[in-house]
Amino acid sequence: MSTQVDTAVLPDSGDRPLVVLVDAPSGMERRLVDRWLGRVRGDGRLGGRGLEVLPADSEQLAARLTRGDNPLLVPVRVVWATDPEPDGMLLRLADVLTRGWALRNRARAARRSPPQHEVVVGRPATVRELLRRHRRERDSTDSADFVRFVARQATLALDRAERALTGNRFKVPREVASQIIGSAHFSREIRRLAAETGRPEDEVAAEAASDLESIVASLDPSAVDLFSGVLRPMHEKAWTVHADTAGLEPLRELNAEHALVFLPSHRSYTDPFVLADVLRSNDFPRNHVLGGDNLRILGLEQLARRSGIIFIRRSFGGDPVYKAVVREYFSWLSAKRFNLEWYMEGGRTRTGKLRPPKYGLLSDVASAVETRRAEDVYLVPVSIIHDQLQEVHQMAAEQTGATKTPEGLRWLAGYARAQRRPVGGVHVSFGEPLSLRAALSAANDPALDVRPSQTGEDADGVVAEDSAARRLALQKTAFEVFVRINRVTPVTPIALAALALLGVRDRALTLSQVRRVVEPVLDYVDARGLPHTGIGSLRTNGGVAEALLSLRREKVVSAYTEGSEPVFSVERGHHIVAAFYRNSAIHHFVNRAIVELSILEVGDLTGRDALARGFQAALDLRDLLKYEFFFPDKETFREELIRELTLIDPDWQSGDHDVARTQKLLRQSRFLCAHRVLRSFVDAQWVVAERLAEHDPDTPVDEDALLDRSAAVGRQLLLQGKLHGPESLSRELFASAVRLASNRGLLAPNTPREGESDLATRRRAFAAEIRGVVERVVTIDETDATNRQESAGVRP
Repeated sequence: MSTQVDTAVLPDSGDRPLVVLVDAPSGMERRLVDRWLGRVRGDGRLGGRGLEVLPADSEQLAARLTRGDNPLLVPVRVVWATDPEPDGMLLRLADVLTRGWALRNRARAARRSPPQHEVVVGRPATVRELLRRHRRERDSTDSADFVRFVARQATLALDRAERALTGNRFKVPREVASQIIGSAHFSREIRRLAAETGRPEDEVAAEAASDLESIVASLDPSAVDLFSGVLRPMHEKAWTVHADTAGLEPLRELNAEHALVFLPSHRSYTDPFVLADVLRSNDFPRNHVLGGDNLRILGLEQLARRSGIIFIRRSFGGDPVYKAVVREYFSWLSAKRFNLEWYMEGGRTRTGKLRPPKYGLLSDVASAVETRRAEDVYLVPVSIIHDQLQEVHQMAAEQTGATKTPEGLRWLAGYARAQRRPVGGVHVSFGEPLSLRAALSAANDPALDVRPSQTGEDADGVVAEDSAARRLALQKTAFEVFVRINRVTPVTPIALAALALLGVRDRALTLSQVRRVVEPVLDYVDARGLPHTGIGSLRTNGGVAEALLSLRREKVVSAYTEGSEPVFSVERGHHIVAAFYRNSAIHHFVNRAIVELSILEVGDLTGRDALARGFQAALDLRDLLKYEFFFPDKETFREELIRELTLIDPDWQSGDHDVARTQKLLRQSRFLCAHRVLRSFVDAQWVVAERLAEHDPDTPVDEDALLDRSAAVGRQLLLQGKLHGPESLSRELFASAVRLASNRGLLAPNTPREGESDLATRRRAFAAEIRGVVERVVTIDETDATNRQESAGVRP
């Protein structure tokens, strides 16, 4: 037996015949619908009208659609109470793959108490209305295809009605591949590809259909709950999840009209599961999550795809058919308001800060907006940051040459075992969403005005290859997403503890000394109103000790306890791990560091000359660091620098600017950070620049060889005491320096343009520029050391 909740009402069809289409996969559900219809007839809700009842996908439906009397079609379905989640059940893989778990779990629930059900009625439509939509969307007059279209529209209408009862998390796509393949737009795309490649249309269509089947993910609610239940232990024991859910409310309103693309920062393989749990608990539909082909793990792939995971090739720029299929799939999902999720960094960060973004998938979503397949799509910046990570030691080892462990079942089992030990919290924050349409239009280029006639489309409405202006717009959009991620990323006690210890060279600090380093940082965080996670505890020795002991348990920090008081230092060989934690927060301090160095660069200049030189110095540093950090546009950057300068010298704008006073206030400041924030990055740049300066300008540069040479010489310089610390010996930092040199045209063989110095001269100038920055950073370091000694009552 089951408990009936009887609230559904049939619509008034006027003079038209009323046809009820029953979506009932089981005999029990059909009997429940028939009982409900009997009550509807018996209580007079139909008045004098009669009605016909047909299965939603039947031969009778095909015959009924051809009568020509334009009936009102009303879809009806039984909705059951939500199935309980597995929550620790012992599961067999066969159950996972055959949906046996869902049936057995429902039977168990039914034995415990009678299941509750309700009959829902979907939005009605007339046959003629559906016929017009079919011809517009499918570009077809085939009667069999029309019957399939009507059945599918009935299912979609019922899905929407069901979500009103069960919540948005049960929003699922239906018959995706057949809808895309049968669409008019897809047919035009096949014709275009056939013409471009010189291949037969049927051959291109078959390849496209195969590619589509390989990537399309389904969303089976039972599989979603099961997948979440099976994999939740990978994060629930290691971390306590802290989510800033205030940022979700505006997203809920946007999602009612537009698809959302969640773009999180990426530090751990568990990030998708953490975000999925946060969204699910706040009644958001399940995201379609993009994963690389390397994560197709035998035995879990089928369950993952049924849970919304889209496995996609890591690179497919040279395959026009696959590229077009991905674009069509994303356009379909965007048009139907199904949400997407991927990691623009392309992989987990190895340094603790955001990696450079990749734009290919963003370009595919942009095409949906440019071709009006979707009115707009909103990009959602998401910050996911962990107090600590067990996997960070392996990622740090990869920075010094260790081989990455390939993914597979054995790897997954070992990874899961490593997550059993609690290591703190994971913090999820949502940044301000960004309209993709507005971001593309902001490029102020006719090709990006996103009106149908000006999108670079051909006559068939197919987006042409990216123009330079479009690529620039996508790049700016991705950078803005990352700027917004950084704004909501909190400062953690672990990050500040690592910041303190990495700022001193080959020294251990007492708890009080760490406090003296951290307290001015805490004052700065309060003055800026920066997001944080309980860092006020660091104002006490007990709070400092708790943060340091957490790092000690993870073998990042060592403690010497045999003296008069404990002293702490970074564990030998683990500086890159400590830098990973420090780097999660340093983006909040980069502008302050740039202002400190710019004030030194001004020298003896005064008035307007000093301001102009200082701002130019800041822009030069911004350009030098553009492959390490994400900066807003220049006008916003200037405003941010002015706010930083005001924190150092509140009266700098009163009358003539007294540069000497500002420089004195800087030297006396309790908070100097350029050496703690930038030293490892500029040290790595200096090592690469010096290697380039000694390279034969007539010989091409082998980038891998340059990276290997930089690592070897960098270790030598560290042993000689010419580098501040081992954290600068990161292959990722060297690689960023190489990208900077390439951007400045310093890698190609000597082919000087008119009016340009020869390559050897430009390379030496590049090395000299970075050397000058390192010298200013050292000056800040020395000043800070003197100030701390004076505040502690110790003679310098």
